[in-house]
Amino acid sequence: MIPAAFDYVRATSLRHAIDLLNNDAEGSKLLAGGQTLIPTLKLRLASPSLLIDISRIAELKGIEISEDAIRIGALTTHAELLAEQFPQTLSVFHEAATLIADPQVRNRGTIGGSLSNADPAADWPAVMIALRAEFEIAGPKGSRRVAAKDFFVDMFSTALALGEVLTHFILPLPTRGTRTTYRKVRHPASGYAVVGVAAAVSLQKGVADEISIGVTGATKCAFEGRAASDFLAGTRLSRERIAEAARLLGESTECLSDSYASAEYRANLLSVQTRRALLLSS
Repeated sequence: MIPAAFDYVRATSLRHAIDLLNNDAEGSKLLAGGQTLIPTLKLRLASPSLLIDISRIAELKGIEISEDAIRIGALTTHAELLAEQFPQTLSVFHEAATLIADPQVRNRGTIGGSLSNADPAADWPAVMIALRAEFEIAGPKGSRRVAAKDFFVDMFSTALALGEVLTHFILPLPTRGTRTTYRKVRHPASGYAVVGVAAAVSLQKGVADEISIGVTGATKCAFEGRAASDFLAGTRLSRERIAEAARLLGESTECLSDSYASAEYRANLLSVQTRRALLLSS
């Protein structure tokens, strides 16, 4: 449990971190909270030649709430998100943060580190997809934005290119009356999501005006549950119609299989948690 030798540099700014990273993008790793990276190093599943510590870069921290959007720095910890007084329409943040690991991990781990790592069973990806967030990315050629639904491309793989850094998350404030929730079946050993479903539902005179669903744990990466949301959009929600939408999503998803949960079991969990999330949000 001893990592291979590496060099260590503490970046003083985002520009400094990008410059350091691009000196050797393949041989360098960014260190934020370290809740995934440090165990990975100790097991020698990764052996970078350089660790770039970005944990003290002030421009990557903080939560800004304006009239129409929320901007979250990538170095914001899970505990800070749990403590923040978000609008009622974003109660999903507290629900998700409470379900992440334990207080020690929540105090050190960052939302940016979790999303960059793109663990297929992490919680935040589903939430960000359901809230239709955009991710701000900085690199040697400038900055760009990527929609959360397009950020996760495979197991532990994202839209980040070599030499780029995830810096902020932009979330449009949901319209008044929107309800959000996150449902999760925890793995008994790791606490990660066997299946997790985040939902945001906006009703206008009883009709589903906007519905978005994010799913984690079920497949190789988090994804948008369009099979269910498209089925329900523009209709009056009923328990029967929600149950049918959840069934469609479960049946149309090619789920992972492992020693804890078979693909069939995960598909069933996906249907059940989608139904429960939609009922709680409608």
